[in-house]
Amino acid sequence: MNTDSVLQRATLYFREGTSDKVYQVALEPAGERFVVNFAYGRRGSTLSTGTKTNVPVDLERARTIFDQLVREKTAKGYTPGETGTPYQHTEHACRSTGLVPMLLNPIEAEEAAQLLQHPDWCLQEKFDGRRLLIEKAGDKLVGCNRRGLAVSLPFPFIRDLHRIEHDLVFDGESVGDTFHVFDLLELDGEDLRPRTLKQRLVELINVLASAQCPSLSLIHTTFSTGDKTRLFEEIRQGRREGVVFKRIDAPYVPGRPNSRGHALKHKFTATLSAVVDRLNAQRSVALKLRGQKGWQPAGNVTIPANQPLPQPGDVVEVRYLYAFPESGVLFQPVCLGIRTDITAAECGTRQLKFKPSDTDEDA
Repeated sequence: MNTDSVLQRATLYFREGTSDKVYQVALEPAGERFVVNFAYGRRGSTLSTGTKTNVPVDLERARTIFDQLVREKTAKGYTPGETGTPYQHTEHACRSTGLVPMLLNPIEAEEAAQLLQHPDWCLQEKFDGRRLLIEKAGDKLVGCNRRGLAVSLPFPFIRDLHRIEHDLVFDGESVGDTFHVFDLLELDGEDLRPRTLKQRLVELINVLASAQCPSLSLIHTTFSTGDKTRLFEEIRQGRREGVVFKRIDAPYVPGRPNSRGHALKHKFTATLSAVVDRLNAQRSVALKLRGQKGWQPAGNVTIPANQPLPQPGDVVEVRYLYAFPESGVLFQPVCLGIRTDITAAECGTRQLKFKPSDTDEDA
């Protein structure tokens, strides 16, 4: 489906203090009937998507739902503004795609320092976005999250992917209007997963160089000890998300290995996924994590005004300074948003990074 098939669209904005939100609603045909889809989130971020019509409805009903949704948002202070990034919604949202990404195990600073010196490991930046696989087969495009489920794609990605002549499967990280591509898994019917990372990167460079795709950004990869160290320090000192080490001679193995693996991540900021236990007053929620003895409290976090208020049972991503060893409660937590691509079963206490007993506050 292209943008011309959308019968009606509204893009609304809300700005107040530090809050800067965007909400998009679109009335779109679905066969001989119609659906009303939406996308929302912080301006410039990768938007969360959904639908107000679980099954297609007639045009009159769809227009009623569309108008009611716009009225609800304008009543809350949203106003028309500049055009945002529209999303192409998929009728297969949340269905299994059969695509499974290779997931990364974390490493600590000591092992990261060793891999900087190791010639068999390269280095890439780890971006603070959402994992995304994209399959292109002719004119058909399918987005896939880290759980292997179909997700909607921003139109800039769709526009640029159609400029590429090849059928393929990309792996990367979606951040706002940019898809940071770091691997190529299939090309014109050939499965590249058994090939080495270095061979796959050569094919990836050739594919992206053959078309003008401003929304698709090739992740910078460094190989020598000097280049890896410089990039590592640049990312660390810039207080960015982290880095990923990958074996250059390794195949692409879907899923998460029980230990280590061919791709390892080292984060400079502590983040975790937690389940919302209950709603508190003044846009605050209580968090919980699953431990060996069941669910345990992890403290409270305030939900910024530019984020939708999560409900009990939702999974949220939280950045924090450290956790207290005696309680597991987070210190200085900041909510980064709702995660629909992570299950409650993944929200375990093993994610916690604790405050060292001899913490140097100036370090």
